[in-house]
Amino acid sequence: MKQLHILIVTTFGAGFSPFAPGTAGAIVGCAFLWVFNYFHIFPTHPNPELFIGLIIVVTLVGIYATNQLEKEWGKDPQKVVIDELIGVWIAMVFIPFTWLNVLIAFGLFRFFDILKPLGIRKMENFKGGIGVMADDVLAGIYANLVLQLILYFL
Repeated sequence: MKQLHILIVTTFGAGFSPFAPGTAGAIVGCAFLWVFNYFHIFPTHPNPELFIGLIIVVTLVGIYATNQLEKEWGKDPQKVVIDELIGVWIAMVFIPFTWLNVLIAFGLFRFFDILKPLGIRKMENFKGGIGVMADDVLAGIYANLVLQLILYFL
């Protein structure tokens, strides 16, 4: 079971990247978005209900798996990147899939995730897997709102 938790929290090993594991996790999230679009599953737009359901399920599984490994790995270790996958997915909810939109969502999410403005850093104060996931969920929400504004005005 521990190996399954490791597979989940490292987003299929992306968290073991020696360079920028969080960015690697977000890139894997973008790859999944491409797969979802290519096979017409879990649409991000115009009816993202299944996609939102997937986000909720993966978030809950990520919280649980992170809690299982935190005793051994410590608080919010860099190799836990399931939160980055979730953040980039949230950034794309209600956004039409285009590579430009994915690239902008990725950039905005990483901006908010790295700088942690507007209360994002406070989300890390929650204990366990919730604290690991909460800051990236909020960063994804902010990225989504900014991207919505960009698309509205362009």
